[in-house]
Amino acid sequence: MNKVLIVITVASILIAVGTVIYARRRQARVMEGLGEMLEQAMNGTFIESAFDETRRSALENRLAQYLAASELSVRNIAGEKNKIKTLIADISHQTKTPIANILLYTEMLQEKNLEQEEAEYVDSLHQQAEKLQFLIASLVKLSRLETGIISLKPEIGDISEAVEQAVDQYREKVTEKGLKLVENYVKADAVFDCKWSVETLCNLLDNAVKYTDSGEITVGVKPYELFVCVKIADTGIGIPEEEQAKVFSRFYRSVKTASQEGVGIGLYLSREILAEEGGYLKLMSKPGTGSVFSAYFPRSISASGDSMSKNSDGKYTGIGDLE
Repeated sequence: MNKVLIVITVASILIAVGTVIYARRRQARVMEGLGEMLEQAMNGTFIESAFDETRRSALENRLAQYLAASELSVRNIAGEKNKIKTLIADISHQTKTPIANILLYTEMLQEKNLEQEEAEYVDSLHQQAEKLQFLIASLVKLSRLETGIISLKPEIGDISEAVEQAVDQYREKVTEKGLKLVENYVKADAVFDCKWSVETLCNLLDNAVKYTDSGEITVGVKPYELFVCVKIADTGIGIPEEEQAKVFSRFYRSVKTASQEGVGIGLYLSREILAEEGGYLKLMSKPGTGSVFSAYFPRSISASGDSMSKNSDGKYTGIGDLE
């Protein structure tokens, strides 16, 4: 009797050990299969038909289906981007010459001795053509940026040089409006794409000049531990608190500024550019007092990626220690 019990016990132990070994080997094969599929997916060489469905677990099958769908989605997205790229190129090319001709002919008409009413019509036509030209150029830039057709190339450099380039483009306009320009620069290294950062600062300066009738415009550069702040302050009409979030929306125009030039895309484009660089655009404003736009540029490449994260509003967090 004891011998039978011993035999049964030994057999049970052997069966248990064998089951464990089989399960572990099977699990190892599954993990190897999953690893191989993931590696091929990351390399862009995943092909669903290359894996034998009869030898895979249900988990492997589901993962294979997911990866196949993901690969298809990537190809579809790439195809759509190519279509958008072609469309944008066509729009830019097809509209450039007609608008340039309209501007040329209206300028020629402005030189003629026209009646007052006729001259007003020509001036209005010229202004609308300029507005259309600016709108198309802005939309092309924005579309290329959003679809990834063009990408920013941030590099470490002295941000004050980019600030000076932008300010130089608006010195004449500031003087024409009788405004005072206050400049407070310090050399400060930051991570930024010079071309697009100048574009951002020009948008901010354009708004400052446009909506300020008297007083001054102050441009300053101030370094912090993780960021460099470029601050553009004006003594203009200001922005009500309930509109301060809206001004960063695409094509938003306040009722108070509807009569002014512009299409409502500059601030949206500026914020997108700064976000791509790992920075952030901050606004402080009070009606009748003026506005302060602060553009924060990361001081290092690691700061642009590691120290900031997007919240549910699409804004970057991690700048609570800044002014």
